[in-house]
Amino acid sequence: MLNIIWPIFIIISYIYAIIIGNTLEINNSIFESCQSAVNLSITFLGTMCLWSGIMKIAQKTTLMNKLTNLLSPIMKILFPEIKSNNQAYKEISMNIVANILGLGNAATPLGLKAMKTMQSENFKKDTLSNSMAIFIILNTASIQIIPTTVIAIRSSLGSTNPTSIILPVWIATICAAIAGIASAKILMRYY
Repeated sequence: MLNIIWPIFIIISYIYAIIIGNTLEINNSIFESCQSAVNLSITFLGTMCLWSGIMKIAQKTTLMNKLTNLLSPIMKILFPEIKSNNQAYKEISMNIVANILGLGNAATPLGLKAMKTMQSENFKKDTLSNSMAIFIILNTASIQIIPTTVIAIRSSLGSTNPTSIILPVWIATICAAIAGIASAKILMRYY
């Protein structure tokens, strides 16, 4: 759908610019936005490589085991279907820890692995299991202590105080997680 909507917006914008005589401004903005996109991509690539490497190192050490053990009581409540010695349990825990630490880019591959593992254990291949639904909700809410990706974006765009969004991020992500989990747990009783 977006493959249709965005080209339509671009065509309409360009036609409007021709009509009002602002083609020079739209051409300049196209080239400036391309340059900004490349700079932002390079910034993200560096950030993603750094944090993915740190997560790989953390996986090899006892740090990740200690952090996942701290999550164990919450994990038992959220994912009662998954046993603590299961591979999916470990992958979910690592994903949640990565998200909490604000390493969203490093959490993505971990989340994909966890979903793949849960799907392989899912009896109904065309339907999400309860654990898969809760996991999607947690990833969408993405509770973070330090939202490094957003801070990196704000910093690269010249924000004078890129860390000022930390408290609003805490409030928004915690509220989203609580509302999503509560809704899912209630609906799981009926479906």
